[in-house]
Amino acid sequence: MKVFHKILIVVIAVIIIAVASSLLIVNKLLGPAQKEASEVISMNIKIPSGSTAAYIGRQLENNGLILSSDAFYYYAKFKKSNIKSGIYKINSGMSISEIMAVLESGMQEFISLSIPEGYTLRQMAVMLEENDVIDSSDDFISMCYNQELLDKYKIPGNSFEGYLFPDTYYFDPESAPENVICMMADNFFAKLSTIPEYAEKSANDIFYYVRLASIIEREYRVADEAPLISSVFTNRLNTKQNGHTMGLYSCATVVYIITDILGKPHPSVVTIADTQIDNPYNTYKYEGLPPGAISNPGLIALNAAINPAKTKYKYFRVIDEQAGRHAFSENLEEHNTVGTYSVKK
Repeated sequence: MKVFHKILIVVIAVIIIAVASSLLIVNKLLGPAQKEASEVISMNIKIPSGSTAAYIGRQLENNGLILSSDAFYYYAKFKKSNIKSGIYKINSGMSISEIMAVLESGMQEFISLSIPEGYTLRQMAVMLEENDVIDSSDDFISMCYNQELLDKYKIPGNSFEGYLFPDTYYFDPESAPENVICMMADNFFAKLSTIPEYAEKSANDIFYYVRLASIIEREYRVADEAPLISSVFTNRLNTKQNGHTMGLYSCATVVYIITDILGKPHPSVVTIADTQIDNPYNTYKYEGLPPGAISNPGLIALNAAINPAKTKYKYFRVIDEQAGRHAFSENLEEHNTVGTYSVKK
């Protein structure tokens, strides 16, 4: 009996040690991946709709946010967790229970995104998709041509090109394209209202200046030259030659045809052959403004379009590529004596 008691005591001790060790291991695996504040990493994790606990666990482990995907999986099963799709900010100093609480909360991270001035609808669509704001750039572009939505904002053109204000936004992840467009268009008209000269303008008048501003946006490099460039285009639009309006001859419009209409890479230079492309956006072949905007302008360009400098300039070209400075001329002879030409990407 004494031997039996001794064996029993040993067995119990072994079980207790095993259980205690297992609990320590489980607690470690369920705990934070990093305890030192200096080593903690933080990132946004995307949880697609229909994701399994096993998939999410692997994603978290692969990113160094948890120690064990298996521990996450079994914890989720034990707790019967209801994980919601979305984008969440997770850090490696959180325990699995804390991570699970975030994933079950549905309290997603807003996506902060700064849209550069002069971006086109195509460029915006790609940027929005790459940053998980929208699911599909194609769907976004398609919605930008939705007539019902255009009518809502009284936009005479066939798309929202020019009316999506470049700014820093805080988007919900995987937003509906229509919601993103409305947010940016609302911002456009709010910003436009800060320029007094637009207050009494009709929708058609605004469309005129938006098209002009979209070209100015793609041409100017430094802010103080935007009104001067506007004066060049305004003077050309007001000049008649042989019964026709003087051409704008803007390389920016040709680049728009190449990149956004034809879907080709941005050219390093605009060639003579490029200026012969037969397209209504080509201001080398067609007089007046193009039928739509070629970019989404910011406040500097929008203000310059309706408030051009009072000059007789009809030409400009780059004279300092690094500083982005232009030379302005009243006639072609003077224009041909200075500088080189390029266009903003």
